[in-house]
Amino acid sequence: MNRIITIGREFGSGGREFGRRLSETLGIAYYDQEIISEIAKRTEMSEQYVRSIVEHKPQISFPIHVGRSFYPTAMPVFDQSMTVYQEQSRIITEMAQKSDCVIVGRCADYILKEYEPFRVFIYADLESRMKRCREKAPEEEKMTDKELKQHILGIDRKRAKYYEFYTGHKWGDRLNFDLCINTSRTKIKEIVPVMSKLF
Repeated sequence: MNRIITIGREFGSGGREFGRRLSETLGIAYYDQEIISEIAKRTEMSEQYVRSIVEHKPQISFPIHVGRSFYPTAMPVFDQSMTVYQEQSRIITEMAQKSDCVIVGRCADYILKEYEPFRVFIYADLESRMKRCREKAPEEEKMTDKELKQHILGIDRKRAKYYEFYTGHKWGDRLNFDLCINTSRTKIKEIVPVMSKLF
């Protein structure tokens, strides 16, 4: 069985950078945005649209009144969300079967549970996450501290709802991971060489 490492992460914690650097250190494949591109290609939806529905809990419309009865009905957005998730599951499974790899996000830890991946969750305190976001933000992006904090926590809430909807598990729960790493006030490039020895 291939060596598979999945990375869950809080927004701004450096999880994506950790995954990329870890794959480079270990010399194995790295998958992140490539998953979105492949979903778009297979479903003929635009990458921008796929990205807009990934990590959002599907919405269901209740109710539609027909005669004297009420019938729940799925909105088109719900159908498309399920299509994207199903395709995402197929793609992630194919990637895991192909070779050793690091996969960031996308419920990969749950989708690949039968493959027994090494499941990592990256987190950090809010101050460190805000600092990372400011360092990586485009020059023209001007958010107040309050706006940035709301942005970070808002993305985390969406990720949590998405993960919990599809997996039935609590997002970020340490019991669902093999290793949780606190990246507060640390440099990812300095901790990856040390952590890579665990894999």
